[in-house]
Amino acid sequence: MVGAGFTEDAAGKAVKRFLGGESARPVGREPTAYVYDDCPVDGGNVIRAYDRDVKVVMRVRQPQVILFADVLSEDECDQMIARSRTRLARSTTVNGETGVDEVISNRTSEGAVFQRGEDALIDLLDRRTSALMNWPVEKGEGLQILRYGPGGEYRPHFDYFPPEDPGSWRHVEIPGQRVATLIVYLNDVEAGGATAFPEAGLSVAPKKGGALYFRYCNGAGQLDPLTRHCGELVTAGEKWIMTKWMRQRRF
Repeated sequence: MVGAGFTEDAAGKAVKRFLGGESARPVGREPTAYVYDDCPVDGGNVIRAYDRDVKVVMRVRQPQVILFADVLSEDECDQMIARSRTRLARSTTVNGETGVDEVISNRTSEGAVFQRGEDALIDLLDRRTSALMNWPVEKGEGLQILRYGPGGEYRPHFDYFPPEDPGSWRHVEIPGQRVATLIVYLNDVEAGGATAFPEAGLSVAPKKGGALYFRYCNGAGQLDPLTRHCGELVTAGEKWIMTKWMRQRRF
């Protein structure tokens, strides 16, 4: 827990609450300035991602954001959409107080999860995204596919588990904190559906096969508040994405 952004005192209090020795209340630490250390992603303009060369379109240093082109082929995008349709269920988010997954109005998508290495195609995509992010494949969560229909959105949020939320420790106790995200766009959206970072003044429109990487946990375990982001309202058509989250330790 300490390595995931909790102070020793906060971690101790969270454990006591779990054991029934202390009443529930928010825990965390005083905010400190985030330090941008070296990003693990290769610095070249073209990155060899396991079986595929991927072009870098844009890099942002603060927050650490990278936009890639053609991470998946058109056929691979279509396959992932087709394979997900029968597995879709309403997306959930983690309740900050309890750590329990809940359906909320701020997130109006449907999703499906493919376990790491589930079959040949999933294993290939796990290895490709891991190589692109330069992070061990065994530290990655399963690939999550999300569909947003007209009017669908995901309001501003963090992908990491906020240390000040009492429920966060349940999710970081063993695999550690999330450290980075890769969002792969599986289709071209007719209108809307951009990924936006309000504090950074950055917005990225979906492009089929392209991907957006952002890192929010540095080597010291600090968490970057500039990575608060949202999936903007889909105003026409639908939006399909594939998300890979990486952890500090084996997931």
